[in-house]
Amino acid sequence: MFKLLPRDDAFEKMFAEMTGYLIEGAELLEATLRDYQNVEAQVIKLKQIEHRCDEATHRVLVKLHQTFITPFDREDIHALAASLDDVLDFVYAAAERLTTYNIQTPPPAAAELASIVVKQARQLKSAVSRIEKHQDVLGCAVEINRLENEADTVARKGLGEMFRSESDPINLIKLKELIEVLETATDKAEDAANVLESIVLKMA
Repeated sequence: MFKLLPRDDAFEKMFAEMTGYLIEGAELLEATLRDYQNVEAQVIKLKQIEHRCDEATHRVLVKLHQTFITPFDREDIHALAASLDDVLDFVYAAAERLTTYNIQTPPPAAAELASIVVKQARQLKSAVSRIEKHQDVLGCAVEINRLENEADTVARKGLGEMFRSESDPINLIKLKELIEVLETATDKAEDAANVLESIVLKMA
């Protein structure tokens, strides 16, 4: 039935735009964590990226409201837009904590987790450009889920190292929250992958 519907790639283009912002934001966060200088300026840049993604999300929802025949389920379009936006929200939330909590030296696990989000974001961008190529999308979803499992391991080891080495309990709380927010970003990427998987399975 899907093949008989008029071809409209507007949603695909908007999702590609959103995943582009996601990659840009995650790469900026990783670069900031690896070269920890001018942090406030970098966080401001990331906020601007996050704001552009919010605007793109709004355009998806407006288009959804205006479109009678959608390329796939309306609920899935809404869920995918929301889940992609959530990933960047948590990327920005992690960056914001760097300045709000005045973190002097982020733990190595933070950069590792940001790197994982970058990889997930690239997989999401690849997936949204291939929604009609079902197997390709499923392959991207599998890789995103694998990366989320990797993030769990990185976070667990990172927290263990911090509890062993950090003597300041207040700083420990700050760093622990930073790691947890980054881990949540990887969880949100997995949520987006699950929506994509649901879309292609319904279209099969």
